Amino acid sequence: MKLAFLGLGVMGFPMAGHLAKAGHEVTVYNRTAAKARIWIEQHKGAARSTPAEAAADAEIVFTCVGNDDDVRQVVLGPQGALAGMGNGALLVDHTTASAELAREVDAAAKTRGFGFLDAPVSGGQAGAQNGTLTVMVGGDAASFARAEKVMAHYGRAVTHMGPAGNGQLTKMVNQIMIAGLVQALSEGLNFAVRAGLDAPKAAQVIAKGAGQSWQLENRYKTILDDKFDFGFAVDWMRKDLAICLAEARRNKSALPVTALVDQFYERVQERGGGRWDTSSLFHLLAHP
Repeated sequence: MKLAFLGLGVMGFPMAGHLAKAGHEVTVYNRTAAKARIWIEQHKGAARSTPAEAAADAEIVFTCVGNDDDVRQVVLGPQGALAGMGNGALLVDHTTASAELAREVDAAAKTRGFGFLDAPVSGGQAGAQNGTLTVMVGGDAASFARAEKVMAHYGRAVTHMGPAGNGQLTKMVNQIMIAGLVQALSEGLNFAVRAGLDAPKAAQVIAKGAGQSWQLENRYKTILDDKFDFGFAVDWMRKDLAICLAEARRNKSALPVTALVDQFYERVQERGGGRWDTSSLFHLLAHP
């Protein structure tokens, strides 16, 4: 297929690479043109200087940028993707953004005769590189059917969650759960250390029982080593939690733990840890 991929960050770069490796004809766009040139050196494909130019002639256009405003610029702007897409094309947004934005873009796409899917992902940089992402998709069933097998090149689980916006709402559930889980993991490991336990051994035992989690199995060693350069950055997590908290105010959900953990992440940022991964909550407990 002829595809376009707009946004070559830590997630988009390898995701677009999987599409090229699968044999698709991929045209890319990135705001920093040097990043697009590096991608072209590693993969067959082409680069264009605007989203509209990259989207021209593409059957499916993928976007993966930073936040709501970035999506509006790359998709809805004068040189945005919708300005260049041809008849019958489909837009798939992998950005973690608000459900409100997803519905806004869906309406704009439908007005112009295009399909749209909001499809945020979970699995981090490693998942993008290994092609093992979880993709949560909102939009109509026909559009999902067109894109599902293409997204499977980098997603081991690609699931349709309902109408536009539901992909983003599902990603919010994911981030809410991770926030509480990582805080609990940090508290437990800090308790183990201060109680004089062999903390790595305790983590290994717990990982075989009801306390098991991906975060425990993949982060306990780096947490106990006070190393936090292995995952999703605190700056991005706070962006996501702000989206969750705003949506909770709209739907009247109670998120007391999420709100508290967001404050802890703010303290991590104040320590200069904005680019540390989310497991750096442990740092606040180990170094009060």
